Amino acid sequence: MEEVILKTEGIVKTYNGSRVLDDLSMTINRGDIYGFVGENGSGKTTVIRVVTGLIKFEAGSYQLFGIDSKNPEVLKARKKISAIVESPSIYTNMNAKDNLRMQSMILGIQDEGRIQWALDIVGLRDLYESNKLAGNFSLGMRQRLGIAMALLSQAEFLILDEPLNGLDPEGIVEVRNLILKLNKEFGITFLISSHILTELSLVATKYGIISKGHLIKEITEEELKNQCEKYIKIETTDKKAIYDALLSLVDKENIKEFNNGYIIPGDIEYSSVLFHLQGLPITAINTETTSIEDYYLRIVKGGRENA
Repeated sequence: MEEVILKTEGIVKTYNGSRVLDDLSMTINRGDIYGFVGENGSGKTTVIRVVTGLIKFEAGSYQLFGIDSKNPEVLKARKKISAIVESPSIYTNMNAKDNLRMQSMILGIQDEGRIQWALDIVGLRDLYESNKLAGNFSLGMRQRLGIAMALLSQAEFLILDEPLNGLDPEGIVEVRNLILKLNKEFGITFLISSHILTELSLVATKYGIISKGHLIKEITEEELKNQCEKYIKIETTDKKAIYDALLSLVDKENIKEFNNGYIIPGDIEYSSVLFHLQGLPITAINTETTSIEDYYLRIVKGGRENA
């Protein structure tokens, strides 16, 4: 049986009489890289603030490492987590080593070797003896320094709020590879909130889709791949001729129209499609796959309609 790291049940949080979290329930197991997906203002950061004890909530409950949030022992459980909410808390007038020393003092850690270890892990070993101030770091370097600071406590559960925001392509790759490394080599469980779905899909093993404070869907990486359907897209200058030919191959309810042609299910033999359409005015025919963005928009739209 999988160990549950975080479980929320029916969390409700209101601001000025308006619900920003609405009966929110989610589950994160040990080893997950949980992609928390939602539009700006959907409630992602509020969930993180609730779980880390930064704000109170009106109803529901949550458990960290199996300990209920109302149990005083949850304070011990929180020592197993580290969070970077919105942006890393970095002293821009200090170098990397002094930033880590300051964080070590706050955590009561007196181990200089831990500082070098943390910088090594995040790929900033060269900054251990550098006097370069953090204010002169790139955004990617600051994000990795923030993660190094979070690792000082040897956390088992790392929460990152929009860690890819504002990063250039190189910085995105560096942070992405670091997340995968920490998960695979050190067994760290992640909760990563983001609206950059294409990047999140390269690391996440499970997703929670949130909209207007309500968790619409939880889905694993494998389940998501199965939902992102393959299809064959046919473009033509004579839609009637193509449609009539497709009727001998596909049931009409499986033929979807768009401006320049039709879409049919991707499990149909490609060579069979070509055979049935030979001699007809086709301008393009391609096998494509529904993107994660398409799936997200479909789920969010459906969730709002059923809310």
